[in-house]
Order: sequence, then C-alpha cells, then structure tokens
Amino acid sequence: MATAFLDALKARRSIYPLTKELPASLTKSRVESIITEAIAATPSSFNSQSNRAVLLLGAEHDKLWDITAETLKAIVPAENWEPTASKMAMFKAAAGSVLVFEDQDVVKGMQDQFPLYADRFGPWATQSAGMLQLNLWTALELEGAGANLQHYNPLIDEKVASTWKIPASWKLNAQLVFGGKGGEAGPKESKPAEEVFKSFSS
Repeated sequence: MATAFLDALKARRSIYPLTKELPASLTKSRVESIITEAIAATPSSFNSQSNRAVLLLGAEHDKLWDITAETLKAIVPAENWEPTASKMAMFKAAAGSVLVFEDQDVVKGMQDQFPLYADRFGPWATQSAGMLQLNLWTALELEGAGANLQHYNPLIDEKVASTWKIPASWKLNAQLVFGGKGGEAGPKESKPAEEVFKSFSS
C-alpha cells in the first residue's frame, strides 16, 4: 500500500540536535547494508549508476566536522564565528555521516556514449543523488535514527578527498548527518495542495 510509503516520507524530518547513541538495532553492519541497498535501489538515467557513498562513524565522523570547522574558520569573519562553531559542534555530536558523491567518470562515459543527451547527464546524475539522499534519510528514520542533510561542498571537497583517499572522479554532493534523536522536529507548514498541484482528466 502506498500509505505506508507516504507515512515514511512524512516521518522523515530534519532533526537537530543528534546524539552518538544510535538505536541498538542500528549497528555498523546494518547502516552499511542500508547504504548499499539504497544505492542499488535508487534509479539513475539509463541505469548509469553514478551514485557513490562513504560512511564515516566514530572518530572518522568527528574528523569530518573538524575539517569543516577548520575550513570555515579560515573564511568566516571572527565576529561571526561563534554561531558557525556551535553548528559544527552540533554536527560533530552526532554518530555518523554519509557522504554522497556523483562519479564523474560515469557521467562522462554516458555523455560519450549518448552525445545527443550529453548536456543532460550531469543534471540527471544530480537528480539521482537527490533520490539516494531521500532514500537513505527515510530508511534511517524508519530504523529510529534522526538525520539532517548538509552541503559544505565544494569548500571541503579537496580535504575530504585527501583524507579518505576518495577517487578523483567522485564529486561530493551532500553530507547526511545521523544519530540518536536529541529532540523532535518542529512544526512544518506545507503549501495548500491547490498551489502546488494540478490534475486533468478527460
């Protein structure tokens, strides 16, 4: 039934803050399984399968947000640093991060193979990456974890690549931060259906 699927989408919210205490069932191997299954199940143009992911847990997760803080501190004015520092500390307090990438070698290969659509394969890869992010986020919610999605790319791309030996063709798209729920999501307002949807039949 579509109702269960739609209920899962509704349950997925941005949770701030997060903790390092994940639900007992959400082991490292379970998170790894969720990521690999989500990648396999996420559609991509021409089944090109350009999505890639890296899981960071424990000290590796902490390292990501230390890198991000260090990168931002170099460009954020000192008088404005405290709010940014607090935000970095909040992300670091979570249990893990999933880094989502697009493999540009795959995109280039599809462009070469199907030149008529060459200008579309980049946007299509990004659309697929977005679907993967939603799939991962929703799956983690169903497992009892909370998450929020961040985009500190491209500022951190070079340091991330060198730290975790990321292939040069992998382009960072997003950082999905997850952990135990340190609170609940606030109220969410949605636009009236008549403003966002039209239906026609004959």
